[in-house]
Amino acid sequence: MNQIKNSWDYKTLQKVGKGALIAGGSAVAIYLLQWIMTVDLGVYTPMAVAIAGIVINAIKEYMKGIDKYGN
Repeated sequence: MNQIKNSWDYKTLQKVGKGALIAGGSAVAIYLLQWIMTVDLGVYTPMAVAIAGIVINAIKEYMKGIDKYGN
């Protein structure tokens, strides 16, 4: 099923949901790292959350698709 332009179809909502999970996951990851390591990033926390989101998305994209054997 393809995404339909200017529509809140299933595919669009699915992509929005995945983006929300990535954003929320990065915020939780940074919070847990600060809590476990007792490191305060201070004013750099928003930047760390953004970078964590990029890393999570990069890992997701790296794992997506078929492998070199066609599976």
